[in-house]
Amino acid sequence: MAEKKIVSVLVMGGEASAGAPLGPQLGPLGVNVLGIVNEINKVTSDFKGMRVPVKIEVDPETKAFSVSVGTPTTSALVVKEAGVPKGSGKPNTDLVGNVTFEKVLNIAKIKMGDSYAKSIKSAVKEVVGSCVSMGVKVENTDPRQFMKEVESGKWDKPISTFEAKA
Repeated sequence: MAEKKIVSVLVMGGEASAGAPLGPQLGPLGVNVLGIVNEINKVTSDFKGMRVPVKIEVDPETKAFSVSVGTPTTSALVVKEAGVPKGSGKPNTDLVGNVTFEKVLNIAKIKMGDSYAKSIKSAVKEVVGSCVSMGVKVENTDPRQFMKEVESGKWDKPISTFEAKA
């Protein structure tokens, strides 16, 4: 019995093609590359315009495959939610966008599985930290100031309300 082959790639959500990087890695395995590409596009459609880690597991004997999708990076999620093309080149002085606290909570929820955070509040702090390094405001506030507000407990009530819903 042949060992399953695992192919790990980074694709644009909903925009994978049979070209590089998928075609050259999957072609030699003798699988239906187009079928795999269609499956990847179906499962990554929610992440349009973002780079998404994808793992394809192929059984070389039966040609059966399974596709598993990771989550985009925190910075990619922040850029999408802020509606900006990319983070600031000078995050200490130039702030390029704004995200609401609700969007920060949603990103934190998405990233909880990939994070070392033990609570949603810790995950929120990780997301706000990404906003600091990208120059993206939170609730129209400098992200460094917003981080202080989170640490002081100002946002504990909305966080606990969100946790109760999740």
